[in-house]
Amino acid sequence: MRIILLLIFSVCFSLVAQAQSSLDRLLDEIWQFELRIAPVTATSLGVHDYDHLLADRSPEALKRQRDQAAEYLQRLAELDSAERSFDERLNISMQRYRLQNLVDKYDFNQHYVPLKSEDGFHRSIAYLPNRIKMAAAEDVKNYLRRLKALPRLFEQNIYWMKQGLQTGLTQPKVVLQGYESSVSAFIHDDPEDSVFFEPFKQRPVWAQASQFSQWATTARQIIASEVMPAYQSYYEFLTEQYIPNARDSVGIEHWPQGKAFYANRARHYTTTDMTVDEIHQLGLQEVKRIRAEMARVMQQAGFDGSHAEFIHFLRTDKQFYAESPKALLKQAAYLSKKADAILPKLFYKLPRTPYGVAPVPDSIAPKYTTGRYIGPTRDDQPGYYWVNTYALDKRPLYALPALTLHEAVPGHHLQNALAREMDHLPPVRRHTYISAFGEGWGLYSEYLGKEMGYYETPYDDFGRLSYEMWRACRLVVDTGMHMQGWSRQEAIDYMLENTALSEHNVTTEIDRYISWPGQALSYKIGEITIKRLRWESEQALGNDFDLRAFHDALLENGAIPLSALEQHMTRFIEQHQ
Repeated sequence: MRIILLLIFSVCFSLVAQAQSSLDRLLDEIWQFELRIAPVTATSLGVHDYDHLLADRSPEALKRQRDQAAEYLQRLAELDSAERSFDERLNISMQRYRLQNLVDKYDFNQHYVPLKSEDGFHRSIAYLPNRIKMAAAEDVKNYLRRLKALPRLFEQNIYWMKQGLQTGLTQPKVVLQGYESSVSAFIHDDPEDSVFFEPFKQRPVWAQASQFSQWATTARQIIASEVMPAYQSYYEFLTEQYIPNARDSVGIEHWPQGKAFYANRARHYTTTDMTVDEIHQLGLQEVKRIRAEMARVMQQAGFDGSHAEFIHFLRTDKQFYAESPKALLKQAAYLSKKADAILPKLFYKLPRTPYGVAPVPDSIAPKYTTGRYIGPTRDDQPGYYWVNTYALDKRPLYALPALTLHEAVPGHHLQNALAREMDHLPPVRRHTYISAFGEGWGLYSEYLGKEMGYYETPYDDFGRLSYEMWRACRLVVDTGMHMQGWSRQEAIDYMLENTALSEHNVTTEIDRYISWPGQALSYKIGEITIKRLRWESEQALGNDFDLRAFHDALLENGAIPLSALEQHMTRFIEQHQ
């Protein structure tokens, strides 16, 4: 009997190992597929098999990629089962999330619209010089090959934008006002003024002077004859064809299949099955709740006047604004170090990767959001907390503490850096960003500042509430504009009435929501979920609740869907009871 039991155990163990091995092999195969179709990303992640390539956006390539993703989805489904471990099921879920998004975006023709109000392919490819290492001659040659391939990338995207013009799938004309300046910023008469020449401004120690001089000469020629004409052609296409003929309506419901696509984007960005109406109503409830908190903070500030008068005071009084870009950056740097100092009270585990503070590049600042976290593009780089120094009278200092906690630490930098450093997890887990989790964590990080005494004045605390209100308003205006017929001006007026954001910031944000449907829904829904999970843990564990252990558990799997996060934190409670 003992021998039989051992044999049964041995067979079962062998079957489990074989199933796990099959899953691991499939995940690796899919990851290699994803690297092949995104060669610049592969370079950033230290995979150098495709260093000479740019992404292929041709009709044949995109269809082939879509069909391959669909096949992988089927193979993943065949390997999924309730008998698998939580980690295995999470690996499958994360990979399915990425592949399904690739299929969905293709099926809804999102590739017809390769630009947003603050972004576009012409700008993302301009990060290429920062993503490469000039460590050997082959690196230089590969970079030059990529520069020569750049016109094809532009031609392919312009092809899709022309399809969008023919079918009504364009960005709205109103959000593209002045957009062409983000393209002209990259056009230079002197090739050495181009961002693409940056790698040749300093000779690496390994390179011979004569050889490097020849490469620099070749780079100048390619930039002048290939890269600059590509940007110039795109500029002319935008100004002469695309923007004049772009659609007038702002809601995505007016796209072909627009309502179905918005529902799809809502599910993708929130990782929930909430309906559009449920999201809209949640936003209205949150706006009402936060408005009451704002009234209490106004009293603490000793302000004698209405809500609208207090907002006007915050938007216009010079005490709340920096006098120079350097002054704003210095304040952001000070607040960043102040945030660093509270981290040991909140976490046991901290990331190795540091971060810096830098201004949003001038070429994109006018239409860019007030601040953002930019992760490393190579393993020898830090992350960066970007602060927008354009239009200083629209960048209130009372909002800077909350912005710092969200974008730097304990927000995006800490969460993203920890995820990238989880070497024991498969790449799909370390390098997938799920907005509901990541942005929910960022907004929850702003709340942690309140608990930790980070906000020094009632104005700082009102700035925090204004940022929370900003995210609550997003639920209202995003669903309102895209699915309920709200005009752009109605959305702007609603944000101006309920937040302390400047009119410039509000307008920039509204245009972002118009051009990026559904993404804005993720923040508040993620934050509400995280706060609820913390409350449930505190109630279940009582005096045994450990905030640092709770935070470490929240982040230990990287960015994951909210349903998986709920399962994980239920296990956390069970393990600590």
